[in-house]
Amino acid sequence: MSAPGTIVTVCTANICRSPMAAALLQHALAAQPEPLRSLRVISAGVAARGGELVSENSVQALKKVGIDIAGQRSRPLTQEMLDEALLVLCMTESHRTMIQLQADPVPANLHLFREFIAGAGDQEIGDPFGGPLRLYEATRDEMVESIPSLVAHIKTLAAGRSGA
Repeated sequence: MSAPGTIVTVCTANICRSPMAAALLQHALAAQPEPLRSLRVISAGVAARGGELVSENSVQALKKVGIDIAGQRSRPLTQEMLDEALLVLCMTESHRTMIQLQADPVPANLHLFREFIAGAGDQEIGDPFGGPLRLYEATRDEMVESIPSLVAHIKTLAAGRSGA
């Protein structure tokens, strides 16, 4: 098995949304039994330049809930990441469309981060870039709201992989 399981969160530049989403999801999975706790969550951007610092407001929004992402650096999404991913989670439909147009093969489990919330209205997570801290906190809260339904979906994927 190439990777025990990697989940990739995707946004545009990989400096605001996807690093927050990855850290929040990794934190939630760490509290789960195996095999979920061993899953690795990474983030990348469809138009990212490598090595950029995560936005300070993203760092502050997560620091308020006890998660430190200050050392995170941006990286572009690669075909290798997609090929190894158990699940790819995009922030918007445009991110999903870019992957569908450019990836070969397109990952089978390509979804929106908020897609699994029952009865959810807007499934997209808007870009807080350049906005005030409260906008980043609202973005964080949209992600947190998504976590229980995401974890439930990941459990079904993990069970399918292990043949359970």
